[in-house]
Amino acid sequence: MLGIALFARYTRRLAGGWRRTYAITAVIALYFNVFVLIAQLFEKVPALHELAPTRKEPPFQVAQIACMIIFIGLGVFAVRGFRPDPFPAV
Repeated sequence: MLGIALFARYTRRLAGGWRRTYAITAVIALYFNVFVLIAQLFEKVPALHELAPTRKEPPFQVAQIACMIIFIGLGVFAVRGFRPDPFPAV
C-alpha cells in the first residue's frame, strides 16, 4: 500500500485520480499499522491479555471491528475532503 501511495505522491504528483488513490492507500496503510498495534497491545499488556489470551475472544474482535469502522469513516472523509489542487504544478 505504501508503494502505491508513494508512486501516486511523488511520480504522479497527485494528478487526477492519483489524488484519490493516494488518500485511500495512505489510510489503508495506517489501518494496517493500527491493526498490528491492537494485536500487540492484547499480547503485551497484562490486563488486555487476560481479556483475550488467544486473540479469538470477543474483546479483541470488538476492538478490531471498532478500529475498522473508524478507519472506513476516516477513509471516506479523506477521499471526499481531498480536493483537486487549484494551482497544479507545471
